[in-house]
Amino acid sequence: MTATITTDAVRDATLEARIRRYPERFRVLTGDRPTGALHLGHYFGTLHNRVRLQDLGVEVFVLVADYQALTDRDVAERLGATVEGLLLDYLAVGIDPERSVIFNHSAVPALNQLMLPFLSLVSAAELGRNPTVKDEIAHSRQAAVSGLMFTYPVHQAADILFCKGNLVPVGQDQLPHLEMTRTVARRFNERYGPVFPEPEALLSAAPLLLGTDGAKMSKSRGNSIALGADADTTARLIKGAKTDAERHITYDPEGRPGVSGLVLLAALCLDRDPHTVAEEIGGGGAAALKRTVTDAVNTRLAPMRARRAEYARDMGYVRSVLRAGNERANTIADATLTQVREAMGA
Repeated sequence: MTATITTDAVRDATLEARIRRYPERFRVLTGDRPTGALHLGHYFGTLHNRVRLQDLGVEVFVLVADYQALTDRDVAERLGATVEGLLLDYLAVGIDPERSVIFNHSAVPALNQLMLPFLSLVSAAELGRNPTVKDEIAHSRQAAVSGLMFTYPVHQAADILFCKGNLVPVGQDQLPHLEMTRTVARRFNERYGPVFPEPEALLSAAPLLLGTDGAKMSKSRGNSIALGADADTTARLIKGAKTDAERHITYDPEGRPGVSGLVLLAALCLDRDPHTVAEEIGGGGAAALKRTVTDAVNTRLAPMRARRAEYARDMGYVRSVLRAGNERANTIADATLTQVREAMGA
């Protein structure tokens, strides 16, 4: 049977080809909310790709979204320590502050001031219909959801557009947020004149990583393996991971999610096909599977852990990286806000 190439696949391949040929034409905005330690799901889902784009020559802006940590939480626990942990992880995985800009929300006032004109471009009904916001509200740990949650997509639009970002790596679940950004950019340009690009989505090809309980790996679910965890802690977490009663190991994500999640994790760390990894373990059972995963994860993370420990010995330098990134982001945000005010006649 002849394989059918979908329109999305063709578009993604074309975009990837453009990035490789003209990396200097792209500016990426990506980032994380500092609500907990970054884990293997983040590494294979986003961090690895950020380093790849940086190494291709794309200008990458990495946002520590400390203000957005308040959207579904009254306070962000140990915010300062969590932000420093993110910085250590970014540097450890290979984000280079000489080629990428690392900054945080609270340090860039002009970025947040873009929220007001941007909110005037969308309706309350449009914000309420956003499926990603609905999902975030459904999984919120709070009894009541703050108004910030509804403005979250517009805040993300400000994050992307303040630096004229034209490429955003996203998963399928984040496409509604990016579409809101494109809508804001288009409406602003139509109403006030051309200022902003309409950013393109760079869809993530990373497979979904399951946590130690067989559910999606998540900071809030306590089922993740943190990038900053030591080898012994990693081994303990993997040893307690959920599997099943069948001894022979196979890769069957639908029928055996727990076992398959572990197989996939080993395969990603080894840069191998998960079916091959499963076949090699075969009748060794869950114990052999967990040994394989533990060895693969600890081997993959060993150089990152070494770099992380080295950076942690000089937190003055780590903080200076954020200060320099904040200065760069402020310069850009101030210029963009000035341009916005001039376009609006404000």
